[in-house]
Amino acid sequence: MVSERPASGELDAWFMSLMVSSSSQRGQAESGGPLPTLSGWKDLPVELLLRIISIVGDDRMVIVASGVCTGWRDALGWGITSLSLSWCKQNMNNLMISLAPKFTKLQVLTLRLRQNTPQLVDTVVEAVANYCHDLRELDLSRSFRLSDRSLYALAHGCPRLTRLNISGCSNFSDTALTYLTCRCKNLKCLNLCGCVKAASDRALQAIAQNCGQLQSLNLGWCEGITDMGVTSLASGCPDLKAVDLCGCVLITDESVVALANGCPHLRSLGLYFCQNITDRAMYSLANSRVKSKRGRWDAVKDGLANLNISQCTALTPPAVQAVCDSFPALHTCPERHSLIISGCLSLTSVHCACALHPHRAGRALMPNHAY
Repeated sequence: MVSERPASGELDAWFMSLMVSSSSQRGQAESGGPLPTLSGWKDLPVELLLRIISIVGDDRMVIVASGVCTGWRDALGWGITSLSLSWCKQNMNNLMISLAPKFTKLQVLTLRLRQNTPQLVDTVVEAVANYCHDLRELDLSRSFRLSDRSLYALAHGCPRLTRLNISGCSNFSDTALTYLTCRCKNLKCLNLCGCVKAASDRALQAIAQNCGQLQSLNLGWCEGITDMGVTSLASGCPDLKAVDLCGCVLITDESVVALANGCPHLRSLGLYFCQNITDRAMYSLANSRVKSKRGRWDAVKDGLANLNISQCTALTPPAVQAVCDSFPALHTCPERHSLIISGCLSLTSVHCACALHPHRAGRALMPNHAY
């Protein structure tokens, strides 16, 4: 690796010299000026190597290139901040253990498992935590063999985490998750879908106490959660924009009322199969717009944009219509369809403004702001 970074103009010249097919042309640019001479691949400047890798856009090439020579290994270890091994079918454990000491500057790491691939083991996460201390985003989804050892390791080695996906990691306990939140207080996005043992009221209270910047939380199918945990969350995490409570069968209107009152930036709410939810919850959401309206508050940009109330069979059309009327970003029309009411036959009369004014549906689709 070169000891001094070249200027941007010289970097372009290096890149051009690689494109010259004839050796006789290697020393001259089209304008006739001199070009730097590459004596070998090992002489590539760091920035040029990283540019080539970025053009290729394949994480497998990053790994191959890191094994060419020590110079390339060091350069890539210094420059690569994002890596995904989700393409790996068989040897992800051994591969990540060998890569962790090389790629110490990683900020984004995806270890999401495919179907029918060997499960991640704790030693992999421990290796990541031991070397990748700048890690901000980590995806360990579907790794149901991981134990609390992994969460304890992340708590000590990766305190800067802002996004963590451990959906499907059903072996974690709420004790380990609570400990993690005490160390990783910058979490903004946390996916606990299917973490039936980790996602408890006790864990939600710890999240509320330690992770006040949280913006997105997925608690799908965490059946042990009750109103106690959700109300604590709404109180301690006012910046929440997306909350998924699908399949949390024990929650009642109290949870929705707490979120409506405590989280004014809420954009997405999942309540699928929460059959204890009644009209009271819907009216609390509708009224939250009035309470939150200050100055230039925009119902389209700042209000609820996604609501899933499928299988919430206790709801009536007037209550759901009130929510739809309060938040123009909620749509029942096929083009946008952000108010999901599947399995609620009594709600078929609920409609968005597009149903009354069909010409609006032909306008450009509003971007999805939900996390």
